[in-house]
Amino acid sequence: MKVVDLFCGCGGLSLGFQLAGYEIVAAYDKWEAAINVYRQNFSHIAEILDLSNVESCSEVIRRLNPDMIIGGPPCQDFSSAGKRNENGGRGDLTISYANIIHQVRPKWFVMENVARITKTQKLVEAKEIFKSAGYGLTQQILDASLCGVPQQRKRFFLIGKLHEMDGFMEPFILEKLAKKPMTMRDYFGDSLGIEFYYRHPRSYVRRGIFSIDEPSPTVRGVNRPMPDGYQIHANDPVNSKEGIRPLTTLERSYIQTFPKDFIFSGNKTNMEQMIGNAVPVNLGKFVAEAIKRYIENPHLKRNLEIDFDLWDPASRIAYYASEPSLYNPKNE
Repeated sequence: MKVVDLFCGCGGLSLGFQLAGYEIVAAYDKWEAAINVYRQNFSHIAEILDLSNVESCSEVIRRLNPDMIIGGPPCQDFSSAGKRNENGGRGDLTISYANIIHQVRPKWFVMENVARITKTQKLVEAKEIFKSAGYGLTQQILDASLCGVPQQRKRFFLIGKLHEMDGFMEPFILEKLAKKPMTMRDYFGDSLGIEFYYRHPRSYVRRGIFSIDEPSPTVRGVNRPMPDGYQIHANDPVNSKEGIRPLTTLERSYIQTFPKDFIFSGNKTNMEQMIGNAVPVNLGKFVAEAIKRYIENPHLKRNLEIDFDLWDPASRIAYYASEPSLYNPKNE
């Protein structure tokens, strides 16, 4: 399946899909530093593109004739780490993503974002655009620690397929979720050479020291040293700060399940930011493999004619508008 990655960053989602056997044919982002890293790790097209320009971007992408478009529009306007202003500008790129999908109309799309997007009007608008183009939708908030990632990171995924009914992917996603979270020790063993590490809290009401016998907290785009004056928090799993250090930039990339041979370059600030922004590779792979199970197990799919009455009216109208030759009045 030919895939184009939009808002690709340094390539976490691309690599996850590639490892699952998909052919990534092109990737686009406006951030030059991230595209430079992406190009060092992939052989296909990776270009700087202003994805807010829907018309010109759609034309570029349409020429590639992708079967699937994947991508994570910038989440800062929705994130709990940001100002939570969905009209701050970056939230509009979610609508741009939806409009590009509407114009190119690949068979599939996958959109990733922070879990909090479910509370926004931008998601409502985007879903209306997808539905008007004839996509059946499945949305799911996934905890990365249940998907092969040693990190408690919750992310929203919206998967669309032309001419399907809503919720079609749910059993294929849920069946492979782990029964318990993956810890740092599960993933790394003793290779990090530490038992505890520091991760700077957003406020000192929260703890800052974590054990490798639990999942990492969410890897963010900043990585600060432990202040000399840091006071042991009641929930810190240690009684002393002796020997406690923050994780290195590369260790944080490993928590995001980038392989050790993945090349990061540029200044430290940019590298920390692109690692924190990335979709964990194994989380992308988890979603990609769920889609493959759907494709490769047609006997598990719902029969279109039998289940047609479960479709919402907008889906039926969009389906027949795009495939008028398949209209059968008995389904109505």
